[in-house]
Amino acid sequence: MKDVTQLTEGWSVRHEEALLPARVPGCVHTDLLAADVIPDPFIGLNEAEVDWVGRRGWTYLADLAHDSAHERTDLVFDGLDTAALITLAGQELGRTRNMHRSYRFDVTGRTGPLEVRFASAYEEAEAVRSLTGSRPNVYPEPSQYIRKMACSFGWDWGPTLVTAGIWRPVRLEHWSTARLARVRPLVTVADGTGRVEVRLDVERTRRGEGRPLTARATVAGVRAEVTFEGEEAVLELEVADPRLWWPRGYGRQPLYDLEVTLSDENGPLDAWQRRIGFRRIELDRSADEYGTGFTLVVNGVRIFARGVNWIPDDVFPSRITPERYRARLEQAADANVDLVRIWGGGIYEDDSFYDACDELGLMVWQDFLFACSAYPEEQPLRGEVEAEARDNVVRLMPHPSLVLWNGNNENLWGFRDWGWESELAGDSWGEGYYLGLLPRVVAELDPTRPYTAGSPWSGSWDHHPNDPAHGTFHSWEVWNRQDYAEYRTSVPRFVAEFGWQAPPAMATLRRALPGERPAPDSPGMLHHQKAEDGNGKLNRGVARHFPLPDDDFDRWHYLTQVVQARAVAAGIEHWRSHWPVCAGTVVWQLNDCWPVTSWSAVDGDGRLKPLHHELRRVYADRLLTVLPGDGGLTLAVVNQSATVWRTSVTLRRLEADGTTVHEGVVDVTAGPRSVVRLPVPPVLAPAERSAKEFLVADADGLRALHFPVADKDFAYPRAQYDIAVEPVPGESDRVDIVVSAHTLVRDLLLQADRLGPRAAADQGLTTLLPGERTRIKISGCGSVDVEDVRAALFSVDVM
Repeated sequence: MKDVTQLTEGWSVRHEEALLPARVPGCVHTDLLAADVIPDPFIGLNEAEVDWVGRRGWTYLADLAHDSAHERTDLVFDGLDTAALITLAGQELGRTRNMHRSYRFDVTGRTGPLEVRFASAYEEAEAVRSLTGSRPNVYPEPSQYIRKMACSFGWDWGPTLVTAGIWRPVRLEHWSTARLARVRPLVTVADGTGRVEVRLDVERTRRGEGRPLTARATVAGVRAEVTFEGEEAVLELEVADPRLWWPRGYGRQPLYDLEVTLSDENGPLDAWQRRIGFRRIELDRSADEYGTGFTLVVNGVRIFARGVNWIPDDVFPSRITPERYRARLEQAADANVDLVRIWGGGIYEDDSFYDACDELGLMVWQDFLFACSAYPEEQPLRGEVEAEARDNVVRLMPHPSLVLWNGNNENLWGFRDWGWESELAGDSWGEGYYLGLLPRVVAELDPTRPYTAGSPWSGSWDHHPNDPAHGTFHSWEVWNRQDYAEYRTSVPRFVAEFGWQAPPAMATLRRALPGERPAPDSPGMLHHQKAEDGNGKLNRGVARHFPLPDDDFDRWHYLTQVVQARAVAAGIEHWRSHWPVCAGTVVWQLNDCWPVTSWSAVDGDGRLKPLHHELRRVYADRLLTVLPGDGGLTLAVVNQSATVWRTSVTLRRLEADGTTVHEGVVDVTAGPRSVVRLPVPPVLAPAERSAKEFLVADADGLRALHFPVADKDFAYPRAQYDIAVEPVPGESDRVDIVVSAHTLVRDLLLQADRLGPRAAADQGLTTLLPGERTRIKISGCGSVDVEDVRAALFSVDVM
């Protein structure tokens, strides 16, 4: 049987004349940080102080000793970042130039000093550019000339920290006769029967050539066996009435152990095991009277995707543990998310990411790793791209959560709209990957899943790549130039990116900017704002609705959080109300890779922004919303559950002081997975430009609000409320905050991290009418008094 020895100990990295302890898996930045050679690049302005690290070569060293009775010993690297020369006892084993694939070297009978010499990623990229010629890029860094995590060169939310190192596990595999080189389970289900077609590729030693081998596979108590003499074999298993895997909110997520063994007449040689799920994935791209659709269909059920975009959770991805993946993805699930798109400027994530998605019912949309750049299609890149695609398709295809392969992020759009076509003058730019190589690889290796050429993409060059009526759409004009109300002016078929910025939590800012008095334009705040004119867009977004605070950072911080949450909610409420024409929204973005002002719902320290709580509301199975339009107000009752929703909606036209002007009740029946849109009776609708009246809709604990004018023009009373602090018996780090309103209190927010860096609240923005109360549950804060709480409470009424 194959033996495996993990090589995690005994590594060093050479720094000048010294050998520093190195962690494997890891990277040079984290090793230098652990040795106190560099400061933490996440703190203050330190990022600029460590720029030199990415511009140098680095060598990792270990002594390789092994003694095995097996015929063959392979040295296997799951990930090398990026351009490396590997030598053993002074002899070259091989060279690498791709962070996103694995490498295997025969070291049978060989021992001695092992060195992995990494060239500077900048030097490698420039060497490739000299061969292929230059291509346009949204950013000035050379990320498209090296198969490396593009965002390590910086992005409009990320630092420029260009890494090097052995970033994924390395091991020795000792084996004889034959090994399982590749296992591809093609999992389908039809007419109540689950089918698993297991395709095997084996590698043999010289003595193993031509020897009969036996492969066995088992799943759900079903077994298949085949004896063969070549390098390939196929096993077929049929499972009667399997329990189906469903996205969260649609059913359960049963997983089945699939086990494969390889043997000869002397016994077992190798084994492979993964968990699979039985489900059928389709992508409906049919043309209709509205354009060209883009609807995910799981087990025959059409789904409105409630999605978030995912970026690497750390700019040093080797630091991300399975526990951290699980925590972040549970935060997504807690926000009623059912789809996570892995964005093309990052990495193919660790298997523990996809394992968690399998268990949580989070569908995964996987980009191939191309983003915002024109990519040369010549060698040496073309061969690397194909090897990388084949490696990762095979690695990830067992996961039932994976529902879609996507060719790239914004490159088809960039070719058409960003001036690339004339600049390229006929040079290759990646189209051959997205419309040729990648769909061919997916069709060959994983035909059970759909592939789309890019995001955004209209389906063909017959339409603009970012045409909202066809396929996927990225909505960035609103954030860049307009008020978020403009989200309501169109109904795209599938919104794969849109979002609004806000700074991280105050406790995150205090940790990241020690000693700095934060202001929107203070040095640390500006350094941790990477978007072009980011603060200008933030300020204009606030100023459309509120007086822009002068020299009041706390209020500016609060208002930017309010506008972020409202903006994203406005888009989702509008687009969900137009199901099934619009079949999904994927918010940019769930997470951050460091402490930064960005579009995220969870900041770089893992703290929830108010946006996260708002996502929980607008992504719930049942949603109530009031939408303005040219024909008046529309009440939309959205039911994404599998059961009928019968409810009575109470509509109240109120004055600013809480007095009821008119009240009515509308009975609504919304069928499963459906939307009911009704006009609000004119007598209940506030006057179009009224500064003194607003509308409240309530049903089954859900509430929707409509104010006819911007907050800065509305006649808010000064908020008055009582605060009570109630300890939770038996729990020393829990406390309940009860707020009782005497007036209208709009978008009340308790920033719990102001009570303590570990403190977290169970709710975000909450609007109270006179006489109403809310109970905010706080964990991780210890004891607090009323004045502490009052200082951490904000609402929009103070103008």
